[in-house]
Amino acid sequence: MKSTVVKRSIVISGHKTSISLEDPFWSGLKEIAKSNKATLSSVVADIESCRRFGNLSSAIRLFVLEHSRGPVSSATN
Repeated sequence: MKSTVVKRSIVISGHKTSISLEDPFWSGLKEIAKSNKATLSSVVADIESCRRFGNLSSAIRLFVLEHSRGPVSSATN
């Protein structure tokens, strides 16, 4: 399956930047923003402020993946 990377411009904390993500990640990010009653820019700004390593696109992918998995329950044996 081939996924197209889409480059979009977004304003984060007053600074314009471009982010390259595959369509499913853009869709997931938009759904998360909508469900949190937040703007796309504010969600990306939050991701940016918590990011420690890697680039912003990678941080967004991980955020969307983590969000789609839901709460993680710890296995205790």
